[in-house]
Amino acid sequence: MSDQLACEKFGRKDLTYQNWRWQPHHCDLPRFNATALLERLRNKRLVFVGDSLNRGQWVSMVCLVETSMPSSSPKSMISNGSLTTFKATDYNASIEFYWAPLLVESNSDNPVNHRLPDRIVRAHAIEKHARHWTDAHILVFNSYLWWKQPKMNTLWGSFGNSDGIYKDVEMLRSYEMALKTWADWLEIHINRTKTQLFFISMSPTHQRAEEWGESAGENCYSETEMIGKDEYQGNGSNPEMMRKVEASINDLKSRGLTVRLINITQLSEYRKEGHPSIYRKQWELLTQRQISKPSAYADCIHWCLPGVPDVWNQLLYAYIFNSSSHNTF
Repeated sequence: MSDQLACEKFGRKDLTYQNWRWQPHHCDLPRFNATALLERLRNKRLVFVGDSLNRGQWVSMVCLVETSMPSSSPKSMISNGSLTTFKATDYNASIEFYWAPLLVESNSDNPVNHRLPDRIVRAHAIEKHARHWTDAHILVFNSYLWWKQPKMNTLWGSFGNSDGIYKDVEMLRSYEMALKTWADWLEIHINRTKTQLFFISMSPTHQRAEEWGESAGENCYSETEMIGKDEYQGNGSNPEMMRKVEASINDLKSRGLTVRLINITQLSEYRKEGHPSIYRKQWELLTQRQISKPSAYADCIHWCLPGVPDVWNQLLYAYIFNSSSHNTF
């Protein structure tokens, strides 16, 4: 369990956020069955590719699977740079996470030494990352949080090459270029009879309490209840970005490659109480201002575990088994 997500460990007393289950209209989601999933993953790789929110979904998936395995069943966890692998030995099944917060190459590719400010993206370069997950049987992508700024410093050329050209590009345009690079790579390299492809939609943030009727200037700090308004939509997600993803997926479909978009955005919008807030490991010393006002350092982006990402994985599980009849996997 990541100390970024272990809210109970770091002092959270109200644990009702662990107990909610998503019930969509007009259908029932299949119950998550870890043994069935491990059988499906026998001799195969399930790889999550993306940022810390996708890593949180990977942690959730590992916990859902590992806690259902007999204590005598051998397993391992190996971290090798950007790639971390959980392996269930008896099944030769791997559940992996690969750190690529912008999907394509960037100056934030180190999984430990990276910062959001001053990020630079090579929107036309993906091979550095993609070679690590070429042979995966299930690929689950996301990329959203690291793009949230008006412009992206975009590089044509290579890092360290004096001939490289840097240009501030409007964020949506740079995002679109990166998605095209991603899609072109998939079209050429993915084995259509072997690999299932998924893209997780935006994970909303809850950083402005006035959006759900609380005081302006506050956020998810001290929240213990869901938002009850049907179809609530805050400003913590960018629909324009998701439309770019949908356009890329539709373009791939016209080229004969299926990527299934799993929409976790709306169901997560209601869950303002599901974030770590202040109940997480603090990686840097708190300032006096933060100490005097805890909401100033509340994490309203990531999610406590157990919690919301478990629902995302239940949706993923349903898609894996529902779509398998249309795929030789």
